[in-house]
Amino acid sequence: TSVTNTIVALTQSNRRDEFRRAFAGATVHDMFNWVTVLILLPLEIISGLLFHLTGAITRSISLERKASTNPQFLNVLTKPLTHRIIQLDEKVIQNIALGTVESNVSLIKHYCSYNNVTTENSTSILVPKIYCEFLFSKMSWPDWAIGLCLLFLSIIALCTCLVLLVKLLQSMLKGTISTVIHKTVNANFPGVFHHLTPYLAIGIGCIFTILVQSSSIFTSTLTPLVGLGVISIERMYPFTLGSNIGTTITGIMAALTATTALELRNALQIALCHTFFNIFGMYI
Repeated sequence: TSVTNTIVALTQSNRRDEFRRAFAGATVHDMFNWVTVLILLPLEIISGLLFHLTGAITRSISLERKASTNPQFLNVLTKPLTHRIIQLDEKVIQNIALGTVESNVSLIKHYCSYNNVTTENSTSILVPKIYCEFLFSKMSWPDWAIGLCLLFLSIIALCTCLVLLVKLLQSMLKGTISTVIHKTVNANFPGVFHHLTPYLAIGIGCIFTILVQSSSIFTSTLTPLVGLGVISIERMYPFTLGSNIGTTITGIMAALTATTALELRNALQIALCHTFFNIFGMYI
């Protein structure tokens, strides 16, 4: 997440003042993560604070329930494209996590449909029926080669999108629009309620991050705005705190899709560790 913000800031390096502000905005997230790790990691090693706290929480609630479905807001848009590029066998991934898979098993999903055939011994076996159709489906490359190729393409796509994002914001936020947004976003509540403004910013950051299910997307959008002077660094900080809280909700929703009570308990404990890590970091 922090690296993404830094990459976004680098796209404004041709303008010194914008780059200085954008890089400062990007390092807000960096410093939060680094300081939190430097404080909580030794504390966790010594006392096991997060482990015992989240363990007590998961043991105190009833987890005997059916698996739920993790709502994937962005999957509706991205899944049709990604399925045209690559498809992975989820059963193989699950077996790897459980340690029940044989070695040298490909993660690539080659067949999308099977026929249930009964043999002479009255044993049912699955026979491949329909070959999956996607970009890498008929390539004989090993998994590591496909992975490197996808990594390379992903980095190119990421950098391209980030550059276009910055260019788009630079072209849109000029003149009166920039002034209005600057006054609105950086304004405080009047009178004695001005202390509540950062908490509202934290809530906004949390909500938007939950909607996009990625703190990188939200903070990467804020970084060029800081560079353009639309958002102040002081206001960037509570937005970042809220984003760090919101991104943990995705992990909790994913944990709730576990199929057994034991898997649910373990997954939920890990997700809660992430949540309390960011909450403690916010209070620190």
